Amino acid sequence: MTDLQAEKTRRPEGVDDATVEAVGKVSEALECVERARGDLYSFHQLIGHADLMLGDACDMLRAAGHGAVADRLETEVVGRNVLHGRWTFQIVEDFDDNYWTVFREHERALRDELQGGVRHVWEEEMKDRRRTDGRPGHERRP
Repeated sequence: MTDLQAEKTRRPEGVDDATVEAVGKVSEALECVERARGDLYSFHQLIGHADLMLGDACDMLRAAGHGAVADRLETEVVGRNVLHGRWTFQIVEDFDDNYWTVFREHERALRDELQGGVRHVWEEEMKDRRRTDGRPGHERRP
């Protein structure tokens, strides 16, 4: 690392490349979990919306003279658990409490312990390697 690079980096003194890369990989894994969490919340909202629409469809079927069909759908599907004993809000809560929160706490503790709490050291240094100093649109900081 040149003197100019050392002056610009947020890497804490004494943190080696292997540590920065490993911590970066843990953070990258957490980012994947964050995306999965977003998909889980989308699933939660989509299933909830579908259940409400199905309830409306049952009302429409009943109004159209198909009470037996509406009753069957309403009894068997409307309000049904998506997993044994669980609606989607319970899945989301369990995921948040027992996986997502734990993972986030460990990732933060790892950064605190090994990088002085600094986030995205690996990415910042990659940016420094890839940008052209002094060019518009390549500024190091906003």
